[in-house]
Amino acid sequence: RRFSRRPAVTLLDVFQLHARRRPRQPLLRFQDEIYTYEDMDRRSNRAAWALSRRLALQSGRTVAVFLPNEPTYVWTWLALAKLGCPMACLNCNVRGRALRHALEAAQATLVLASPGERG
Repeated sequence: RRFSRRPAVTLLDVFQLHARRRPRQPLLRFQDEIYTYEDMDRRSNRAAWALSRRLALQSGRTVAVFLPNEPTYVWTWLALAKLGCPMACLNCNVRGRALRHALEAAQATLVLASPGERG
């Protein structure tokens, strides 16, 4: 029944519900750091603001994300979901022709990458 609701319940909806109900509950542990729902909500809000205001990113625009598996990836995904932007997940280990193909297939208007990722 939950999946047949209209509009559908998204992962962003579930995250935001938990962030409201349990803001200080741990959501993610990465190395020695613990991130709460509140931390991730705040960071994703800042990222969403920066993407929309500084880069003029608009809802519906696809963004290719070329980030390693770390907390930045999570709040970037949340920020894009809050903006209504589809995210094309690129494997940060892919290079050369395979990366070019993935970028072309994504038809992204923007690529987000960490400074250490060079394709």
